[in-house]
Amino acid sequence: MTEPANAAAAPVTTAQPEDFFQLLKPRVMSLVIFTAVTGLVVAGGDIDWLSAAIAILCIAVGAGAAGALNMALEGETDALMRRTRGRPVAAGRVNRNDALAFGVILSAFSVMLLGMTTNWLAGGLLLMTIVYYAVLYTQVLKRRTPQNIVIGGAAGAFPPVIGWAAATGTAPWQAWLLFAIIFLWTPPHSWALALYSAGDYARAGIPMMPVARGAKSTRLQILVYSLVFVPVAVAPGLVGLGGYLYLAVSAIGGLGFLFLAVRLWRSRAGDQPDKAEAVGREAALYDVRAEAKPARNLFAFSILYLMALFAALLVESIAAVPGL
Repeated sequence: MTEPANAAAAPVTTAQPEDFFQLLKPRVMSLVIFTAVTGLVVAGGDIDWLSAAIAILCIAVGAGAAGALNMALEGETDALMRRTRGRPVAAGRVNRNDALAFGVILSAFSVMLLGMTTNWLAGGLLLMTIVYYAVLYTQVLKRRTPQNIVIGGAAGAFPPVIGWAAATGTAPWQAWLLFAIIFLWTPPHSWALALYSAGDYARAGIPMMPVARGAKSTRLQILVYSLVFVPVAVAPGLVGLGGYLYLAVSAIGGLGFLFLAVRLWRSRAGDQPDKAEAVGREAALYDVRAEAKPARNLFAFSILYLMALFAALLVESIAAVPGL
């Protein structure tokens, strides 16, 4: 019996297990896990270790599911950008429908398991986070407004609130203070990267702030957000959520953050294409023109600062360091 004429045209997947793991955006997931663990531990509560471990697993899987849905929906756009064209869907190693199915299945699994093993407030917050990132940010905001990362950044700020809710069944103002720290951190962090990746975003039709408003305006907005962000980052040390260690880390690191933000504001970062775009080749994330180094330095320091803030809270909670 002869095979149907279209059999030869059926797509043959080249996906490997590693490709599906990369769909989860493991680097982003690691930050999600860290902030969620911090929220869960700082909250206290009477959650047992098994339930806590399951909660963190669910939050991690939910974050990965959101990443998979994002890559499935953004495959064509990712393929246009130097920084993202090696992703599994963009590179053609995983087809779009498989990535969508993978994301939907993991979303349902993580939300249901979290709700059943802890509480439905935590499960509902996780579901909202996935929908917020995969639908509101990816489908609605990303291509329509230069404020995309400001509004959409809320998705990355939910993990400590979800961790807190999993531990206690509540989401008090202290949990939302942790949310505010990440929410306000996101614009200067993301726009610093965008300053030396503007060509990528322009080619993909994404109106990131440097593309839509120019480098000079973006540098000013980074400074303004930094001036708001740093006091909020210090606040847990002043309201009893953090102790002396946190206060020292947040204050000293905050001064460093502001110093780099001011230096970036006074620089010409983003005024010229970055080095890789200028010579038309691939480059590492931190391989930039001399003029763009202030943006690169703030981007790198912002990651260290956020990690240090949550690490200080975590250490104090585990060691029972008294608050102020």
